[in-house]
Amino acid sequence: MKQKAYARAGVDIDLGNQVKSALPRMLRATHRPEVLGKVGGFGGLFALDVRKYRQPVLVSSVDGVGTKLKLAFALDRHDTIGQDLVNHCVNDIAVLGAEPLFFLDYLGTGRLEPRVFRDIIRGFAKACAENHCALIGGETAQMPGFYRAGEYDVSGTIVGVVEKSRMLDGKAIRPGDAVIGLASSGLHTNGYSLARNIFFDQMGLKPASRVPELGNTIGNELLKVHVSYGPLIQNLFKKFNPVISGADLPPANKARPGRRDACPTIKGLAHITGGGFVDNIPRVLPKGCDVIIRKGTWEVLPIFELIRAKGGVPEDELYQVFNMGIGMVVIVAADKAGDVLKCIRAQKHQAWLIGQVVQGRGVARLV
Repeated sequence: MKQKAYARAGVDIDLGNQVKSALPRMLRATHRPEVLGKVGGFGGLFALDVRKYRQPVLVSSVDGVGTKLKLAFALDRHDTIGQDLVNHCVNDIAVLGAEPLFFLDYLGTGRLEPRVFRDIIRGFAKACAENHCALIGGETAQMPGFYRAGEYDVSGTIVGVVEKSRMLDGKAIRPGDAVIGLASSGLHTNGYSLARNIFFDQMGLKPASRVPELGNTIGNELLKVHVSYGPLIQNLFKKFNPVISGADLPPANKARPGRRDACPTIKGLAHITGGGFVDNIPRVLPKGCDVIIRKGTWEVLPIFELIRAKGGVPEDELYQVFNMGIGMVVIVAADKAGDVLKCIRAQKHQAWLIGQVVQGRGVARLV
């Protein structure tokens, strides 16, 4: 059969349709009862069950995975990138207390490679299922001449919901509160441009180079999946920040059903992404409060020790570019810090008490 003119120009619609025909099967694990319609419609449909909420607030975020993609291209390994993107987005809305509802993806490439497409989508589906989040739609764009051969870009949009009374805004944070750090798996999805410069340009490594200090190849180490803290945070909220029902309130507060305890245990969360500790923690602090992070109170991963030893990067900049082994910061009432730590560790997450809130002007200080 003669190839169609559009395919000769680089955009194979028939191939795209063929590849996408497997999507319903691949996305079955991400289904939620609120999802309406079918995969492939002009828009994804999600019927929010408002009976579960008194004052539901929708929370959204959009992101990509940056130059971590360069590692996927170099190793021809694409199954983790989708997980990275979903988990990053889940964490971004989790800091507000939101439960993820649905996710939409965008994939742009010069030439659609069926195997690569399937691997990326499998990653999306795996992470969405693990986060109880429906994958309800997306866009795949074939743009010949726009990307280098074998390369692509991905981004994702997530929408979640939180009860207004349970939403975290940081206003309850006070001097004396404790700061807990949740372990990361590595760089997650930030700092890759600098890391690649150090490892590949300065040190002369290849993605397949085995590094004794890591017990791994540098490529595999850098492709470790971004941890999702979403399910853990939802469990912490259920245990430590329950919503008080109208029946449980004193008479003076009966008009405000769903009010949250004025002194919640979990007071603030910060996802340690681009900007590290220095730029992300202040995003959740009220005026008049600083956070002091005490270096040496957690286990810094070998990948960061290698960057520190070989990169020639000033210490202050390390903690502004990289997460340094802490992927999420949890600010809690000091008298409950031990209970929160115990609960986190019981759910198989490493965590440490890494600092405290003090009077100040809304900055994070590392000492």
